[in-house]
Amino acid sequence: MKKIIFLTLGVVLLNSCVVRTATKVVTGVAKVGYKAVKGTVNGIGWAVSKAKGKIDEDRVDGTWKIVGVYRGSFEDFANDQNPESVFTSACTDGSDQMIFKAKKSKFKPVHCSSEKEDWVKYSMKFGKNPLTGEKENYIEYNSNSYISVIDITNKTMVLEGNLMPKLAFSGAKLYLLEKVK
Repeated sequence: MKKIIFLTLGVVLLNSCVVRTATKVVTGVAKVGYKAVKGTVNGIGWAVSKAKGKIDEDRVDGTWKIVGVYRGSFEDFANDQNPESVFTSACTDGSDQMIFKAKKSKFKPVHCSSEKEDWVKYSMKFGKNPLTGEKENYIEYNSNSYISVIDITNKTMVLEGNLMPKLAFSGAKLYLLEKVK
C-alpha cells in the first residue's frame, strides 16, 4: 500500500515538473521568436539581432532594393515597441538600390534604377567599428566612412549608416534591403 502511495505521489510530482518545464520552454521560444523578428515591411521581417561573428563578404554580393527605413539607430529600433518604416520611394519607375560586387570590393548606390552613380571602393571588416566603438561587421569606404552590417540572410540585409543622404537629414539610419538578383 505504501508503494502505491509513493508511486502516485511520484507520478503527480513528475507530471507537474514536466508541465512547468514545457511551459518555460514554450514561453522561452516565444520570447526568442519575438526578439528575432520585430515588425514587417511588405511581408519582409526586420531582423533585430546582430550577427554573431564574422559575416562572409560574398553574402553582400548582388543587387539589393531598399524596402524599409527606420529613423534612429539600431539601439533605438531594438528598444522600440512598435517600430515603423518611414520609407516611401520617390521613384515612379524602378527603385532605390545598392549594388555590391564583392569580388572587386566595390558598391554603387542607385537612385530609381538609373545606375548613373559612381562605384565606391570598400573594405568589409569584422572588429571594433571606429564609428560606434562596438565589435561588429562593418563596411569602410572613402577612408573614414562606415556602414554597420547588422545582419544578412539569403533574402534580406539590414544596414546602419548613411546610405541615402536625402533620408539621413530626417534621422534615418537603419535600412532594410531585399535581394533583387
